This record gives sequence, C-alpha cells and structure tokens, in this order.
Amino acid sequence: MLTKRKIIHSACYFAVILLSGCGSLQEKDVDFFTSKSAYDKAAGTFSDNIKGRLYTQYDKWRGVRYRVGGSSKRGIDCSAFVQVTFKTKLGVNLPRTTSLQSRLGNEIKKSELQAGDLVFFRTSSTSRHVGIYLEENKFLHASQSRGVTISKLDNTYWRANYWKSIRI
Repeated sequence: MLTKRKIIHSACYFAVILLSGCGSLQEKDVDFFTSKSAYDKAAGTFSDNIKGRLYTQYDKWRGVRYRVGGSSKRGIDCSAFVQVTFKTKLGVNLPRTTSLQSRLGNEIKKSELQAGDLVFFRTSSTSRHVGIYLEENKFLHASQSRGVTISKLDNTYWRANYWKSIRI
C-alpha cells in the first residue's frame, strides 16, 4: 500500500518531469525520494504550477458576485468556488460545503501554508468561510462583499476570524 509520503514524492517527481518537457536536465546521481534538496526543488516547481493555475482561475472569475448556494458565474459562494477551482484547475473532487471540506486532508500550521492549501475562517457562531492559499499571505476566495477576490490573511478581519488550514 502506498503511503501518503510516497504519493506526494511521486507527484512531485512526475511534476518535475512534466514541467521539464524537452529541456535537458544535467544528469546527477540524486534520489528524489530521499534527497531533501531535490525534494524541495520538486515541491517548489509543483507549488509554482499550482499557483499559476490558481491565478488563471482568478483571472477568469475575478469580481463574480457572491451568492449563497450559487455555483456559476451568475453568483457563487465560497465553498462552491473552492469546489469548482479544485475540479477544473487541479483535477480534485471536493465536497460542496465548507463543513465537509473542513474535514478533509491534514490540518497544518498557518506558517506551513503552500499554494493550494485550504484556509478556513469562523465568521460567526454558525458561519464558516473557506479560501485557497496562494502565496505571501494571500488567499483566493468568494467574498460576500467583493465577490471572487484575493485577500491578505493578515487583514484585521481575516486574522481575527482565522480558524484552521488544511492540506488536501
């Protein structure tokens, strides 16, 4: 049975192979599964690819208004935007609701966030909000006030309501 670590390592390895295309790589005696520097390089390339896909999604959806229960460009809520983005840009099927999405993957520290991780907020005693981490303390989400937008985690509102982060 494949362990989660082996799956991640394999994905990073294949991402490097795919992204290198026809370019020539200098041959080195490196084991991608045990070399920290090779793994870090592969993870960086993989992360850059995810960031690019997320920014492309933002360009297509920027400003689409927020609508509770919405899942189209006529209006979309936060969990539907995350679901659509993961399906169309990352090829990953996620559940429809923030509640179900918050139960997936592994919880990680805020300081460990990488492109594609989910960030969750408690916006009231009964409401939750979800977005997708991009880079440099920024996340992509469907905001009630701004529609699909990019916000900063250190914004006073988001910092005060931060709940947890999940890596799928």
